[in-house]
Amino acid sequence: MSSIRLYILGSLAERGPMHGHALVALAEEEHVNEWTDISVGGLYGAARRLAADGLIEVERVEKLGNYPERQVFAITETGRETLRSMQRQALTELSWRHDPVDLGVSRLDPDALDELEDVVRDRRDRIAATLDEAREHRELIRQYLNTAEWIATKHGIYRLEAELAWHEEFLAAVPDIVRDERNRSSKNKEDQ
Repeated sequence: MSSIRLYILGSLAERGPMHGHALVALAEEEHVNEWTDISVGGLYGAARRLAADGLIEVERVEKLGNYPERQVFAITETGRETLRSMQRQALTELSWRHDPVDLGVSRLDPDALDELEDVVRDRRDRIAATLDEAREHRELIRQYLNTAEWIATKHGIYRLEAELAWHEEFLAAVPDIVRDERNRSSKNKEDQ
């Protein structure tokens, strides 16, 4: 599912026709880059793609003062149907993306085992710092978020807390992992 498509379609359905600059201003006002995977700069291109797909259409062209002409987009009926489907999908489908660290843990470099504890500690510390920053920033933007956006930002906090807890467990297991990897490596060499 494309978050940016859901955002644009939802914004046009809720707020009415807008030009690309208004969509960007709305996204910045709602701080979407703080609680979604949306890049605000990607809104213009995404709007053009939605128009090419017939989900939005140019309702009119505006020219104010010395500003360039702006296409004002409106959601089409097909766009409304797609939006309803996307909204339902976003709420009902579960989505977990695999983290490459899991593969990295299972395929360790036998020549770098002495570095593993420092690498894991650094990861853990960066996640802890990110969590602290996210909590602080969340409080700063509280006044700009509605109840649904506030709860959505809490989801991100919970995910970071879970990631930090896993890294704590990983760090505690490093001595056992290193010992196991060395034993396995020795056994593989003996078997060859």
